[in-house]
Formats: sequence, structure tokens, C-alpha cells
Amino acid sequence: MNNRKLNYLLLAIAGLLLIVACVTTKGIYLDPSAQHYAPVPPDSVRIFTTESELDSLNYIRVAMIEATGSGEYTSQTGMLNALRKKAGALGGNGVLLPKINEPGAGAKVAGAFLGTGTERKGNAVAIRVLGRKLIESQ
Repeated sequence: MNNRKLNYLLLAIAGLLLIVACVTTKGIYLDPSAQHYAPVPPDSVRIFTTESELDSLNYIRVAMIEATGSGEYTSQTGMLNALRKKAGALGGNGVLLPKINEPGAGAKVAGAFLGTGTERKGNAVAIRVLGRKLIESQ
């Protein structure tokens, strides 16, 4: 195999890995008025892992987000970044992240053996934090 063919082969493999490694996201607005919020840069979208973190904040639930990526080529960081990007695009400045479902070791082995691969999935809620709650004095 000459160098030119080898370079094309390596380029094709790299392209395939990029396609497979991508995280796809889908979002659906929960509050129709949220469609009027300006997009937020992904690095400004805050991650919340529990609802109790929101107790002192006024916020609205903007959208439900679903993210899916390859279990072999997508990291949790990649999933979180994709969720932040989608939330920001929908006008959210926060993400309430219950959990990312990881494929188990058995599923990874079976996926590799059968050539089907595995999927990493995450569901989240994009929120718009409006500010802190006012504390009433007694």
C-alpha cells in the first residue's frame, strides 16, 4: 500500500471516529415563553446535580434535553458539554442533571463482541435562573 492510499485510509478512519464520537442532543421546550430568551454561551451554563441546589434561586424550567453518544468514544465530559451547549442554545443558563446512564461492563463487552457498540444516554432539564429568592424578614 503506498503512502497516498494509507493517508486516505487513515483520514477515513479518523472521520468515522469523529462521527461515531459525536453526541446528539434533542430538546423540547416546556415553557413556550422560554423561546424568547437569548442564547447563552455553553461555558456560562451552570450544572446543578440536585434540585436542592436550586432552593435559594428563582428559576423556570425551559426545556427537556436528551443526549446520546457512543459508549466507547464519548466521555462524561463530552456528554456534559453537549448538554450545556444545547441548554444554552435553548435559552437556559443552567442544567438540572439527574444522571447519565452508563453502559455496564457486560454491555460493553457484548457490544464489542457483536459489533453493535453501546450508548451513553443522559436526560436533563434546561433551566433559566432568574435570580436569588428574596428572604422575608420576620
